[in-house]
Amino acid sequence: MTFVVLTATALLVPVISQAQWKTPWDYEGKAGAEHWASLDPDYAVCGSGKEQSPIDIQATQKAELPALRFVDESSPLKYLINNGHSIRVDYHAPGSGDWLIVGDQHYQLTQFHFHRPSEEYVHGKPYDMALHLMYEASDGKVAGVTVLLKSGRANTTIQQLWDHMPMTPGKEQEIPGVEINPAGLLPRDTSYYTYMGSLSAPPCTEGVTWYVLKTPVEISAKQITAFAKLYPRNVRALQPLNGRIVKESR
Repeated sequence: MTFVVLTATALLVPVISQAQWKTPWDYEGKAGAEHWASLDPDYAVCGSGKEQSPIDIQATQKAELPALRFVDESSPLKYLINNGHSIRVDYHAPGSGDWLIVGDQHYQLTQFHFHRPSEEYVHGKPYDMALHLMYEASDGKVAGVTVLLKSGRANTTIQQLWDHMPMTPGKEQEIPGVEINPAGLLPRDTSYYTYMGSLSAPPCTEGVTWYVLKTPVEISAKQITAFAKLYPRNVRALQPLNGRIVKESR
C-alpha cells in the first residue's frame, strides 16, 4: 500500500451527493432486484444496461496496470448510517482527506458500505462479506474499490463501527470520540482485477470503474454474525459480462 502527500490544488474535488432513493427498493420480494427496472424510470438501466455489476471474475487478461495508491487519514466518525440496505459511512463536502490515485487520476472517498456475502464472485465463489469503497473524481468519474472479507481474525476498524452500529434504519449519526481511518480496512497487497461496471443498487448507473482487490482482509466470525443479524443477504445477483474484459494487474 502506498501513501502519498497531495498538493493543495489536488484537494479541490466535489463530493457526489449521497444516494437518497425517492422510490423504495429491496433485494427480494415485490421491490426486489428483478423488479428494479420497473419501479422507477430512473432505475431503467438496471434492466437494460449492458455493463452491470456485480460479476463473477473468471477469465482475466493480465496487463501492465498502474498501482492503486491510497491516501487515508483518521477523522471523526460523523456520518454513520443504517440506510435500510447496509451499514454505511458517508463523507460530505468539502470532502475527506481520503483518496484513491490511479495513474494521473485522483478520486476522493465519498462513502463505504458492506455486503454479505460478497457481491463479486472470484472463480465461481463468493467471500463471506465485502466492503465497497466509493470514490469520485473532479470530472465526475466514479470508481469503486471492493475489499473481499473472509472469516479469520477480528478487524479493529470494523469493530469500531460495529460498536456503534445503528440497529434500525434512520438518519446519519455522529459518534463522539471515535475516529476512523479507512486504511485499517485495506490489505497490504493492493494488486487487483478491474472492469467497467455500474452501481450495484438502484439506479444502477453505468460507467463505474471497479477495482476488486485480490487479497482478502480478515474479519472475525463474530463480526460477520453481528452484521448478519441486520442484513443476512444484501446482495444483487451476478450480472452477465456481455463481452466485457476483466483485466488483472501483474
